[in-house]
Amino acid sequence: MTPVEWFQSVVAQVPELVQPLIVALAGAVPFIEGEGAVAIGIIGGINPIVAAGAAMAGNFLCVAVLVLLSSRARTAVVSRTRQRSAVPATGGPSMESGEGPAADRLAGAPDAAASPRSQKFQRAFERYGVPGVSLLGPLLLPTQFTATMLAAAGIGRARILVWQAVAIIGWTTLVALLISGVLNAVG
Repeated sequence: MTPVEWFQSVVAQVPELVQPLIVALAGAVPFIEGEGAVAIGIIGGINPIVAAGAAMAGNFLCVAVLVLLSSRARTAVVSRTRQRSAVPATGGPSMESGEGPAADRLAGAPDAAASPRSQKFQRAFERYGVPGVSLLGPLLLPTQFTATMLAAAGIGRARILVWQAVAIIGWTTLVALLISGVLNAVG
């Protein structure tokens, strides 16, 4: 049973009042996200507006938590790296001098060992910036991955969250309208 099938069966089995919570939970799952969760909710018989709101809330809440955690983790790593590089133990290149592999990574130099997903994200980010990556992100990667990578790259939390909210609202609304239209046309 796939995760989508599982969420659909749970929506069908719980009381009507709990169904939006299941849709919100589905929205927090990468690859299901708001778009898949709204489909689960609408097909499960939930009012499209309620399903869309729950799916958006679940997706955004997950993204917000990940952005806050990854932003804090990045801050801790950068602070620790700066403290260590302030007094180079070996006398080799330090980050302060702007030389060496660590400085290259922070400066945005391509990393040959980066995963294909990471390389795809980096190319999209360089081409489209935060708004483009956020809005086009669901076509490439789940919003949770995109938002986490943006935070790890040092983009401000507020900027990431605003653009992720715009993307989540837009994509979830589009899918809700499409599914509602198809169900109305068929039914």
